[in-house]
Amino acid sequence: MSEERKKIGYIVTIEIILLAMVAAFLGLRLYSVLGKRTGHEQEHMPRKIEPRARDMQQPDEQQPHVPDIKPATPAKPTMVYDEAAEPGMRAILSADRNFDVARFVEGSKAAYGMILEAFWKGDREELESLCDDDVYESFVGAIDDREEKGEVLENQLVRIENARISGAELDGRVASITVLFDSDIAAVVRDKDGNLIGGSMSDAVETHDIWTFSRDLSSADPNWLLDETDEA
Repeated sequence: MSEERKKIGYIVTIEIILLAMVAAFLGLRLYSVLGKRTGHEQEHMPRKIEPRARDMQQPDEQQPHVPDIKPATPAKPTMVYDEAAEPGMRAILSADRNFDVARFVEGSKAAYGMILEAFWKGDREELESLCDDDVYESFVGAIDDREEKGEVLENQLVRIENARISGAELDGRVASITVLFDSDIAAVVRDKDGNLIGGSMSDAVETHDIWTFSRDLSSADPNWLLDETDEA
């Protein structure tokens, strides 16, 4: 009876060993199929984790102070010409694509100062290059009269407060632009011996001049000439 039990135990042991071998074999097969990448598997993409609303909130004492930022109010553009001058300015701009309004105003301010300085000093040559014939003759006549009296001007342009185009016109190819100058001028008149006749360099006088500049747009000369003068 004991011999028979030994045989049964031996057979059971062999069966267990065979089952273990079969299990090992199947495990190797599964690894060979599932444990290797073939190149067609979907890559693992990290999932973006959206923070929860309560996680985003911070205690009031931890939140940084952010000042209220209001959009800056755009500055109002400085009008360099009056509404009445707009039709004429449009006509000039259409006739001369290179015309720049702002540049013209700056140039007129420079011309205003240069012409005044030339007139006060009696510089006829400078005036001739900046004025048309009629205005030039008017200036020269005033200079001649002043020199005959022996008077000397010691004027000074303190500042130009404002320069604004008040009128514009295009007649054929000749453009005319009128500029209103608001300025402060210190004026002193002396006699031939240097004695003060009138005025003061310490007190500037408000002056309002209306000057008209003209230019033939078909001309190669880009300079505008003083065509007319008046007082506001």
